[in-house]
Amino acid sequence: MSITADASATVPSADDQRRPSPAVLIATLGTVGIVVSLMQTLVIPIIPLLPSLLNASAADASWVITAALLAGAVFTPISGRLGDMFGKRRVLLANLLMMIAGSVICGAFSSLVPEIIGRALQGAAIGAIPLGISIMRDELPAERVGSAMAIMSATLGVGGAVGLPAAAFIGQNADWHVLFWTAAGLGVVCAILVFVLVPESPVRTPSRFDFGGAVGLSIALLCLLIAITKGADWGWASPSILGLFAISLLVFLGWGYFELRQRAPLVDLRVSARPRVLFTNLASIGVGFSLYAMSLSFPQLLMAPEGTGYGFGLTMVNAGLVLAPAGLVMMLLSPVSARLTAARGPKVTLMLGAGVIAAGYLSAVVMMNGVWQIMLASVIVSGGVGLAYAAMPALIMGAVPITETAAANGLNSLMRSIGTSTSAAVMSVVLAHMTFVYAGHSLPSREGFHTTFFIAMSAAILAVVLTACIPMGRKIEKVAI
Repeated sequence: MSITADASATVPSADDQRRPSPAVLIATLGTVGIVVSLMQTLVIPIIPLLPSLLNASAADASWVITAALLAGAVFTPISGRLGDMFGKRRVLLANLLMMIAGSVICGAFSSLVPEIIGRALQGAAIGAIPLGISIMRDELPAERVGSAMAIMSATLGVGGAVGLPAAAFIGQNADWHVLFWTAAGLGVVCAILVFVLVPESPVRTPSRFDFGGAVGLSIALLCLLIAITKGADWGWASPSILGLFAISLLVFLGWGYFELRQRAPLVDLRVSARPRVLFTNLASIGVGFSLYAMSLSFPQLLMAPEGTGYGFGLTMVNAGLVLAPAGLVMMLLSPVSARLTAARGPKVTLMLGAGVIAAGYLSAVVMMNGVWQIMLASVIVSGGVGLAYAAMPALIMGAVPITETAAANGLNSLMRSIGTSTSAAVMSVVLAHMTFVYAGHSLPSREGFHTTFFIAMSAAILAVVLTACIPMGRKIEKVAI
């Protein structure tokens, strides 16, 4: 059962009662969100070079990408629960320290195993975003909460979009280790800012940590996400992939039974099953799917040779610069989303955002003849993602006890990660199978890109339908304002 704030919130100390100005707190946590999000696109510019850089096969080198994805999915809900129990600022600092440690390991070594370990530590830091959202709810005046949460939530997309050209520039003009030393330096700056400027939240849920639930969730997620991300490489019908899916299903069922019998579960499934929370999380999967489809397909489209008839022959840096405005649009639309949420409610904002995403992919299908057209489509899609991501925390936190906000936001972030992981697998399969031969190389066809856009558009439309099923109530409306 849920633990209420009246029964479990601890009394804050004098140090806990220090309060920075709202603008400083928002700027600090927003910076942290952007930096941890940079880890998603940090190694994209050097993906083709990883096998030679690490003296490994392409299949083994791909674990540098997969490790960060898996660690982020596993640690995000765990970080949220630990934040509710032991202090959100404390766990936020721990996440940043993991990111710093991972960056140092990646920067100091040039072999496969250390790079995988370092990337896993970097990926684990993504839990800082739901923790930041919960800190904002606890610390900011009511009139600033809506816009602040919108900004923090949007950083998940902003960091990835802005980081792509920056990482490409470093990757093309310096030793690849500089990418990780830069990440370590940014992590140190963020840790200092959090230590100095962010107070510890007085809202706590003191209880025993659910180690059994953490282990069960980790095993289930690892099996599920490995199967999703490696299905195309190992074969979707292979015994390994089918076995992983089966293990994941069985462990999830056992984990659910176990969690329902705990007094202080890692994830309160009774709260998570509430229609408001459930349908918001399901819609989050669709939005996350649509977001990653753009990140995977648009750069390939821009960098494809002009001789293909659809490509533009851009370098990674130039392609990143073309897509960089998309991240800025996400951030700029965050205050708009907050005002719309205050006026119409977060359900309307989430539906509108998913609808705009669908319109963006439709425009990509219709307009693929100029760089500016691809830029416009990316801006439209990102604008929709910004609206949708900004509305999700208001929907989630309006339906859960205040003592479980970090855990609930962590679960919502996990749903987005499942969406992005599924998108990566589906889009990779489509682009790998719908190909043609150009200059002796197999490249995705125009129809392949069209198919990915239609699939992403369908996921966004499904998110609209799921959002329409969210019941609205007075509590949600009050949190959103």
